[in-house]
Amino acid sequence: MDATVKTVPPRLMGMGKMEFIAMMAMLMALNALAIDIMLPGLQEIGASLGVESENHRQYVISAYLLGFAIAQLAYGPLADRFGRRGPMLVGLGIYIAAAFAGAIAPTFASLLAMRVLHGIGSAATRVITVSIIRDVFGGRQMAEAMSLVMMVFMIVPVIAPGTGQVIMLFGEWHLIFVFMAFAGIAVTAWMALRLPETLDPADKRPFNLRSIGQAFGIVLGNRVALCYTLASTFIFGSLFGFINSAQQVYVGIYGLGTMFPVAFAAVAAFMALSSYLNSRLVGRFGMRRLSHTALIGFMTVSGIWFVLSLFGTIPFPLFLLLFALAMFQFGLIGSNFNALAMEPLGHVAGTASSVLGFMGTAGGGTIGALIGQAFNGTTTPLAAGFVSVAAMGLVFVLIAERGKLFQPHNKPV
Repeated sequence: MDATVKTVPPRLMGMGKMEFIAMMAMLMALNALAIDIMLPGLQEIGASLGVESENHRQYVISAYLLGFAIAQLAYGPLADRFGRRGPMLVGLGIYIAAAFAGAIAPTFASLLAMRVLHGIGSAATRVITVSIIRDVFGGRQMAEAMSLVMMVFMIVPVIAPGTGQVIMLFGEWHLIFVFMAFAGIAVTAWMALRLPETLDPADKRPFNLRSIGQAFGIVLGNRVALCYTLASTFIFGSLFGFINSAQQVYVGIYGLGTMFPVAFAAVAAFMALSSYLNSRLVGRFGMRRLSHTALIGFMTVSGIWFVLSLFGTIPFPLFLLLFALAMFQFGLIGSNFNALAMEPLGHVAGTASSVLGFMGTAGGGTIGALIGQAFNGTTTPLAAGFVSVAAMGLVFVLIAERGKLFQPHNKPV
């Protein structure tokens, strides 16, 4: 099989390339929707359910990430045993039910419980979607496909906060959950009707503790996969840290009010652009050259932002420019690091995606929560967090590559 995104692999049974990429993007976008559409409603949720601390409102995001992280450990082995379709449909069903339940949650504690359940359902869209893409593509072709998926996926952060803001103009925060439920129903129907099973029957693995343990050992024992996952974990921690404190930065520090979604969308658009450029450039320059260069750029821009923040509040246009430049580099890092981690693990793609996804989300979510809770009315803790995670990411990349950056070809593990 010629596994490039310019052909339609036989295992897709006639589904076109663009439809496949769009569907994978929409499946993953349900996760982004569950996070980003909530941001404009955090203040009203807190006021409605008696949450006094602004930082405690961030738990609406953290609770979701907790369920999302833990559940990923289960979906991978299930998808390697029973195929991709069945476990995905189960996860989507949980996603929809939790969204409807969140709309009628009477207390903040019950809302957080539903958010954990919401994350448990959404975990299928992350783990199994990556597994499906790995079933179909490999190497630079997977990185190219993932970049296109991420480009479409990043449209959600562009429009989701604005969508949440519009919903808030015409109703209460409960309607945000109803909107998420109906979005889940639409994507579920599309996937159920159009996506064939992509797991090769020869790659099915028994669902027992010994088999699962062996697969986990394969994943955790692979230096390249493990180190790129850890690097990605730290980098994603910066994104989660910003999402946790985005409203406090844009509204609290810079007083944007209802224009907050516009600023949020502008940065997300930069990330979408970089994902598109990555899809066009990765075949020519390779995953390592692009992602290593972007990582150094991310650390440099974040360092400039941190130093400037020490002298007082940065003017908003300069802050937005620096932050957008940092997140542009982020767009070149994410899909390539993910592909580099998954590349040696195609024969256990489901479990690999599960383990790597759990580590990335649990670790990144924890790091992001620490960055978010450090908010002190300035952007300095956020900038310091960005510099720190970039430095740690670089350390793990150097370990993965035995101290050599920008190498275009795979090295022995």
